[in-house]
Amino acid sequence: MFRIGYRTIKTAVGAGIAIGLAQVLNLDFYASAAILAILCISVTRKKSLELSWERFLACIVGLAMGALFFEVIGYNPIALAILLLLFIPLAVKLKTKEGIVTSSVIILHLYTLETVSVAIILNELLLIIIGIGVALLMNLYMPSVEKDLHTYQEQIEANFKTILFEMSHYLRHEEKLWDGKEVTETYTIIQTGKDIALKNIENHVVRFQDEYYHYFKMREKQFEIIERILPFVSSVQEKVIQADTLADYFEELSQAVTPKNRGPHFLVKLEEMRVDFREMELPKTRKEFETRSALRYIMHELEQYLLIKQSLAPSQE
Repeated sequence: MFRIGYRTIKTAVGAGIAIGLAQVLNLDFYASAAILAILCISVTRKKSLELSWERFLACIVGLAMGALFFEVIGYNPIALAILLLLFIPLAVKLKTKEGIVTSSVIILHLYTLETVSVAIILNELLLIIIGIGVALLMNLYMPSVEKDLHTYQEQIEANFKTILFEMSHYLRHEEKLWDGKEVTETYTIIQTGKDIALKNIENHVVRFQDEYYHYFKMREKQFEIIERILPFVSSVQEKVIQADTLADYFEELSQAVTPKNRGPHFLVKLEEMRVDFREMELPKTRKEFETRSALRYIMHELEQYLLIKQSLAPSQE
């Protein structure tokens, strides 16, 4: 069974309403109202407004130029070619290139009728208003995505907890039993959630910020750090006390992955740990030196991980 989406339903209903209104008003070329409605229905309210404005302006300019050119040069192919030759670059210059096709239809109406009058101009204006107006009304309804965004947020939190815990487990036991599926899964979820959150912003015409979008951006940057840390964690093969201490830190950090800000607490603990490590005896072997160097790098990246949280989402986690 194929699935009919909400945009398909809006397009079908909008086209029906637009052509119905045009027929009730006994307008010529009433099918053009449906075409305009179909073209102006978009995935977001903001995009719909932008497309509608571009098509409206292009239609008005095309209507005026068509009336002028055809009345002066005549209703013939040469006049039409000259008109389009000048109109298309002008539409691009006016940043209304999305309206070139629909305005060309309006121009061809005049060409077909071979005359210009107040009644014809009014007919074309009503077609434009009905088509674009119905599309805007249809786009007032946009399904809520808050539930989906919250679900993605919970999945990311759960995966972050697993990843951090598995790093803790490896540092403590040096066991490679984890398949790492949460890593690839998290990347996909973050990208999907960010895209949906961006569309959610565009569905609120006067809103330019979104809590979820900033959340996904923050997690995206943190995830990049996790990806950099993972190879260094897996490179730790020498059993040193610093690894156990860092494992405890990772475990505590994994339990604190929530939408609330606990960054300052972990930054303080990280600095305390760094001071303790500095006061310990120097490495005795090359392998121990390499292991402790890897741990120092991991701590540096963890600091960046926590600072991202504070700078991008000070009111959250």
